[in-house]
Amino acid sequence: MNETPQLGRDAPRPAGPETAVLDRVPNPHPQDVYLARFTQPEFTTLCPVTGQPDFAHLVIDYVPAAWLVESKSLKLYLGSFRNHGAFHEDCTLAVAKKIVAVAEPRWLRIGGYWYPRGGMPIDVFWQTGPAPEGLWLPDQGVAPYRGRG
Repeated sequence: MNETPQLGRDAPRPAGPETAVLDRVPNPHPQDVYLARFTQPEFTTLCPVTGQPDFAHLVIDYVPAAWLVESKSLKLYLGSFRNHGAFHEDCTLAVAKKIVAVAEPRWLRIGGYWYPRGGMPIDVFWQTGPAPEGLWLPDQGVAPYRGRG
């Protein structure tokens, strides 16, 4: 089975997350407990009610087991939300649960730091459970929204 059908090939952005493929690759260090982080500071989606664009800064931390998330396919998967209408909570958890389903990590947490809609920022956080013992878990590094000034 080819675990990376998009890597090294032309791969257009999928029409939506329901058709996007997330690839995985073997972890060369499956015995080690370490944190891998993906940061997507320009995640976009659409409000399901108004159709207006929504923007978020996503931080995805995970502890790989047998598989790693292949980054090109993740970029394409995240880009597939661009014309997808869903609430902040739905988008954030959909991303996390897709990664869990495909890569089967030991642990995962996601921070979805959404820019204001209607004057109110919405931050969404989810994790699969307690972090593995002994894991160095850095702060996600995204400041709370403070507006202008």
